Amino acid sequence: MAAPARQFLDFEQPIKELYDQIEENQKLASKTGKDNYKTIIKELEENIIQKRKQITENLTPWQKVQLSRHPDRPYTLEYILKMFTNFQELHGDRNVRDDKAMIGGFAQMDGETLMVIGHQKGTNTKMRQMRNFGMANPEGYRKALRLMKLAEKFNKPILTLIDTPGAYPGLEAEERGQGEAIARNIYEMVRLKVPVVCVVIGEGASGGALGIGVGDKVLMLENSWYTVISPENCSSILWRSWAQKEVAAEQLKLTSHDMLEFGLVDGVIREPLGGAHWDYDEAAANLKSYIKPIFKSLEKIDPEKRIKNRINKYNKMGFWDE
Repeated sequence: MAAPARQFLDFEQPIKELYDQIEENQKLASKTGKDNYKTIIKELEENIIQKRKQITENLTPWQKVQLSRHPDRPYTLEYILKMFTNFQELHGDRNVRDDKAMIGGFAQMDGETLMVIGHQKGTNTKMRQMRNFGMANPEGYRKALRLMKLAEKFNKPILTLIDTPGAYPGLEAEERGQGEAIARNIYEMVRLKVPVVCVVIGEGASGGALGIGVGDKVLMLENSWYTVISPENCSSILWRSWAQKEVAAEQLKLTSHDMLEFGLVDGVIREPLGGAHWDYDEAAANLKSYIKPIFKSLEKIDPEKRIKNRINKYNKMGFWDE
């Protein structure tokens, strides 16, 4: 059991060291032909499980931000592949072009059709450039709205998967109405007549997340984050440097459990030990088992009542002291 072909974050190095030890023992076992190495390897494999559990239980907010960006973490297409069948991707906003950072289409979950929409990051340098690192342009949000309206037309529920460092901040995006596109999506999503469930699967930054983040239920994976600004940008504004990003992550209260405590999300979905990047199948299975009963319960509610509940949900958010 050699170290997987994956990248390890700084705080995951103890796990990598255990994999390296397993690899060394496997080499010795094949060279000497002795069976006593099997016991050592088994103990090391058990130690890996314990180490993953230990790391998961003691993550700081900044480490959770790092996990949410892990290069091996599953993105929207991975969840679609693991959770759904007959996915038919739909393209274009019927105005400018097809934004590769935003994907969506009809799919089936255990025979039930729904619309799935989400941000998509690339899995290598070339794909990341094509996907614009998951930062959607206005046409991406307009494509998402077009697909939501299509789902409403055919009375199909909507699932959105959020994973973005923010909407694309380029000049051309602003010229094409980035702010208006996001605001329009928020306005329209509140009034959709079909059930809408939103899940933050990685990064949930600012308006880029809100553009597909208004629903009957908003959920977060355990090691995702959701806030108005990234820790690095917050640090650069407040301290004129990225050096305080860990402090910013702590002060922003951006973790899934913070968001649940504030009442800004409705649930936190458990990830595999150490993070979703360790087991795509388990991560997808956990997400699927969590959202299926939610869709079932939402479908029983009258559409007008569902819209009213959605409006009330967001009207009640926020608190302050004077």
